[in-house]
Amino acid sequence: MLDPKKLRTEPETVATALLKRGFVLDTTQLQELEEQRKLLQASTQEMQAERNQRAKSVANAKAQGQDIEPLLREMSNLKTDLESVQTQLVEVQGRWDSLVHGIPNIPDDDVPQGRSEEDNVEVRRWGAPRKYDFEVKDHVDLGVFSGQLDLDTATKITGSRFSIMYGELAQLHRALIQFMLDVHTREHGYREVYVPYIVNSESLFGTGQLPKFETDLFKLQADQDFYLIPTAEVPVTNIYRERIAEATELPARLVCHTPCFRSEAGSYGKDTRGMIRQHQFEKVELVQFVTPQRSERALEELRRHAESILEKLELPYRTVILCGGDLGFSAARTYDIEVWLPSQAKYREISSCSNFRDFQARRLKARWRNPETGKPELLNTVNGSGLAVGRTLVAVMENYQQRNGNIVIPSALQSYMGGKTHIGNAVVDG
Repeated sequence: MLDPKKLRTEPETVATALLKRGFVLDTTQLQELEEQRKLLQASTQEMQAERNQRAKSVANAKAQGQDIEPLLREMSNLKTDLESVQTQLVEVQGRWDSLVHGIPNIPDDDVPQGRSEEDNVEVRRWGAPRKYDFEVKDHVDLGVFSGQLDLDTATKITGSRFSIMYGELAQLHRALIQFMLDVHTREHGYREVYVPYIVNSESLFGTGQLPKFETDLFKLQADQDFYLIPTAEVPVTNIYRERIAEATELPARLVCHTPCFRSEAGSYGKDTRGMIRQHQFEKVELVQFVTPQRSERALEELRRHAESILEKLELPYRTVILCGGDLGFSAARTYDIEVWLPSQAKYREISSCSNFRDFQARRLKARWRNPETGKPELLNTVNGSGLAVGRTLVAVMENYQQRNGNIVIPSALQSYMGGKTHIGNAVVDG
């Protein structure tokens, strides 16, 4: 959430900054609501002061034995008028809040101009895509060929966009999770955390998924305030909701593995084949809580932590900075890390690493105590996938495939696989 004071005092400045992401702020409605709020607030305060003054008059009149009935009638009328004004004030404040809660974060100054992902700017590229002397298969064909990926039965059990993995493929999926957690905890200094997979609406509001993106979520029941998590970002970031951290706690780095659940509303027709875009998938999430002065550095560090997983797995990738028009609702700056998929002959997103500045913290009331002033100030939050497990599995399958349909296990994962060097039933190549 943006600073309400800035929205009240500098609406045009905010509106201009938001144009970079293609968002048009209705400054007229904002200012009209603010004027109404101020008038109603002033009226409320005046009537409360008058009510207090009349209460004293009633007490004095009663003490002097005077008839207080006329005064009581006036008090009753004033009470009715005050309640009416207070109701109007609540209604106007609600309209203001609804408008403000739908305003996205302001992009950083150095975020590129642009309308869509086509305008994102590449900032890094690592590794060279392998050249194959045979026709490459996609991960679905590879998984079906080995008998270890079953999409049809998953569809029968639940519906489309679910999968079943067997044997070595399921083991490789699990190995990737453990490998990522080990790297981030042992090498990058993150503290592992286990969190609920179900959250309430207040938690989703805090990180920016509600109210704007409710159709992307799985709600458990209409009469319950529970949702399946779309990402571990939600429960992990909410650990600091309504909390004041001491400076000695910061920076706080947390890593978490969870399943994630998304309805994929609006994505019909996109990536319907295989495991690229599913309703249920796994992620290892990196979250940092930092002071404002450190958030830019924290984002660069977190991005490198995510990139290092791909480098250890020897998977070619590129990193892009998102243009204003492609930024997520809560982000001020985002890097997308994209891994090479041979079957598509292009790079596909495998992690988004974002700096939210104090946007989430303001919604969460997540603060830290500045030792120089002794006063609480808003935290900055930074997070990113380290990595999306299913997409990493897809990338390993496709990049490490052999002519005979086997999949070589990256050397970094072989110890997690009991020393196995490949997946598949065919005779090992070479």
